[in-house]
Amino acid sequence: MKTKSLLLPVLVALAFGASAQTQTETFFNVTNADNQAQGMAMVLANQMAEQKAAVRILLCGPAGQLALKSYEPAALKPKNITPKQMMTALIKGGATVEVCALFLPNAEKTPADLIEGVTVAKPPEVAAYMAKPGVKAFGF
Repeated sequence: MKTKSLLLPVLVALAFGASAQTQTETFFNVTNADNQAQGMAMVLANQMAEQKAAVRILLCGPAGQLALKSYEPAALKPKNITPKQMMTALIKGGATVEVCALFLPNAEKTPADLIEGVTVAKPPEVAAYMAKPGVKAFGF
């Protein structure tokens, strides 16, 4: 009888523990000017989003161009889609996409030059996110 009374709480804890797992959080720092490197970052970010991971992307340096209304990179084979188009799909799916705080002033641009859904990163917030336990960071 005692075994049954101990077994039920353990089974309930295991069942609820499995369903209460936290969502994977990812951070993509994209700085590379190379179209294929930018594209691969977006391919992997999209794959992770499809697998229910939270995706946050920080665009710095040459990769910040992806966030500009006036910029359109070349399409990549085999799907003939640009890194910017992949990034836009991520934004529509709920990903956070930001340009680093240094990008706009050094590119002589303003927030009005950014595509819809991209914001300017706030370094304290980005740093806090990066420091969170369990955040998986990737650099491209």
